[in-house]
Amino acid sequence: MSSIPKQQLSIPRPRDCTFAAGDWDILSRHWFPIAVAADLKETPARARLLDVELVLFRSGGEVVVARDLCPHRGMMLSRGWVSDGQIVCPYHGLHFGADGRCTSIPSRPDARISDRLSLTRVPTRERFGLIWAALAPTEAPLPEFDAWDREDFQTIVCEPVDIAGSPGRQLEGFLDVAHFAWAHTGTFGNRANPVVPDYTVDRTARGLTVHYVSNVSNFGPGQTHRAPPDFPWRRTFDVYPPFVARLVIDYPDDQQLWILNAVCPASARQTRLFCPIARNFDKHTSVESVREFNARVFNEDRVLVECQRPEDLPLDLGSEISIPADRTSVAYRRLLKEMGLSLVFTG
Repeated sequence: MSSIPKQQLSIPRPRDCTFAAGDWDILSRHWFPIAVAADLKETPARARLLDVELVLFRSGGEVVVARDLCPHRGMMLSRGWVSDGQIVCPYHGLHFGADGRCTSIPSRPDARISDRLSLTRVPTRERFGLIWAALAPTEAPLPEFDAWDREDFQTIVCEPVDIAGSPGRQLEGFLDVAHFAWAHTGTFGNRANPVVPDYTVDRTARGLTVHYVSNVSNFGPGQTHRAPPDFPWRRTFDVYPPFVARLVIDYPDDQQLWILNAVCPASARQTRLFCPIARNFDKHTSVESVREFNARVFNEDRVLVECQRPEDLPLDLGSEISIPADRTSVAYRRLLKEMGLSLVFTG
């Protein structure tokens, strides 16, 4: 992350913010993915994070993320363009460099440029094929996804999925092993096999780790013959609150599939899901087939998340009735509550 002048780090809570003030303040100090790195090319891009409009552009080898607002007359900089590593405002042609400072005022080339004429930049990281941002200074680490850097693993970034639902509901659904048989019948679920064996949930320094073993195969239609009889399918979830979880699925012959469920809370009830994947098998097969299968899985989830009520994730454990298979869900809600998020969590 590049050095950012202190005066460029102040992002105010939006006037029309859909998050409670306290929730927004807590969430603003965490990393969230906002774009697929490969999609950011020669033109500026837009993103929305916690109800804040952001502009993204590349300046040389650096990714710059700032409030999508020219400090001169409030124009959206994402409507502009990049020239020689500087973003150009489409309204009056002001140029801004990678450090956020204005470098040119075309209407008065000889004018002294005030230091106040600077973009409101935010901390930025490029990792796991994604661009991450935080709206406030943060010491929080990014999630762990070690397979991304292993030479024997193939890495794939799936297309983002937009969900008209809350980020908390989506993340909790990713962790829910009881819904496999009912929600994913078009991909890997089987309604004739709905039983959830007992499993363990442990607290870690970063959040939670969950070990779940069952006979539910992770092979899709037409591939189930590849699973040996009675193979113990181990799924290990690691939860990095507030809205990131990693799933490692053990396949036969020491093969593994790693999935990062990384959520961008665009607003309290609008979620953009990013999903980097790493695998050490079937690397000769089509990458597009992997993206297509995972899009089907996540869209099966999307339909259900958009139907949940209340839209917000309740942190009061008495407000919804839990069943034995909800052990992970209960632990996740407790984590969010301990972070200080409100009981009727607007997110």
